[in-house]
Amino acid sequence: MITISKKQARQFILSKQGLIGPYRFTGKEGAYDYIRKAGCIQFDPVDVCGKNAELTLQSRVRGFKKSMLNELLYKDRKLIDYADKELSIWPVDDWPYFSDYRERSKDLGMSFEGLEELKKQALDHIAENGPVCSDKLPIKGEIYWHSSMHWSGNWDKKSQAARSVLEQLYTDGELVIHHKNGSRKYYDLAIRHIDASILNAQNPLKSKEQVLRWRVLRRIGAVGLLWDKNSTAFLGIDINASKRKEILSCLTDEGKICPVCVEGIKQTFYYRKEDDELMRLILEGKASLKPRMSFIAPLDPLMWDKSLIYALWDFKYAWEIYTPANKRKYGYYTLPIIYSERFVGRIEVIPDRKRGVLSVKGLWWEEGVSLTKKIQAKLMSTLKRFASFNDCLTVEIKYGI
Repeated sequence: MITISKKQARQFILSKQGLIGPYRFTGKEGAYDYIRKAGCIQFDPVDVCGKNAELTLQSRVRGFKKSMLNELLYKDRKLIDYADKELSIWPVDDWPYFSDYRERSKDLGMSFEGLEELKKQALDHIAENGPVCSDKLPIKGEIYWHSSMHWSGNWDKKSQAARSVLEQLYTDGELVIHHKNGSRKYYDLAIRHIDASILNAQNPLKSKEQVLRWRVLRRIGAVGLLWDKNSTAFLGIDINASKRKEILSCLTDEGKICPVCVEGIKQTFYYRKEDDELMRLILEGKASLKPRMSFIAPLDPLMWDKSLIYALWDFKYAWEIYTPANKRKYGYYTLPIIYSERFVGRIEVIPDRKRGVLSVKGLWWEEGVSLTKKIQAKLMSTLKRFASFNDCLTVEIKYGI
């Protein structure tokens, strides 16, 4: 087993993520290629300066525009929004691998009285009338139901029948999201938008164990380097400590992942075997590590394990969106700032699209960051790109940089 320094671990992760060195991803195809390599990116509907999935892509895809993700999802149908790590976006080609999830959803739906008849009504209506949102589906009243997306919570609470039946059919795999109007989702029959060869394909993985190993392998690839420790990067995968160790051992024996020690950290880390060449370049000091500056999404794959970020970067980050205003240390929607191979600060920016102005509401540099002319110039160029991403023409800074 090789041993690497924390610095080399940071370089490896950022290189794998496409956040350092020359841009590896460009335009719409680059956005798709990144998601395909990561496996999935998280979706969150909050839009302060871009939704989380859009922010994830803008930081590593040259020339990315929000319309590109919308096209990949709802026009090209190369991506799908569905459950994985919470609500996520992933390649539609992976649909067969989630068959167990859909079967579990269908089994759970059977436990709600009257739901099956409502599902038939909804499917018949959509088949005849096309895409529909919950407000337009002619099903009234409330039913006892709880979202299959989470399979937890209070089962004795009523919910709007139209919304509930659409979400149930969505998690069952009968419906997909046709498009969104703001946060409102319009659903249509999956068969109209997913090729039958994918929609009806058998799961290539024949056992629950194989599915778990496949999902863990994907998460390791998404982050780049993950440790043998309870990690929020594994959120949504039903494993405990002993099962995680067993899976990591199996994947190692199968030659799919490689163990590595990081100086000063007792846990073993793992990376995908396919990244051996990148690890070699990092160890030999030959990797292209040209400095770049990026604003990172709160739920970016890089930030999935905040304990790992602290262990490797000595950077503490908390998403304070749900923290009461009087208890926030920074801001409502702050984005970490990466420059070269370190976190140099965090920023809160608000676009005023009517005026075409991106306003810097808050800016906090990490201790020890030297505000050279070079780093200030990098910040300004990054802000200009971010302004364009948010359909703004100018940048307004209320705080000194």
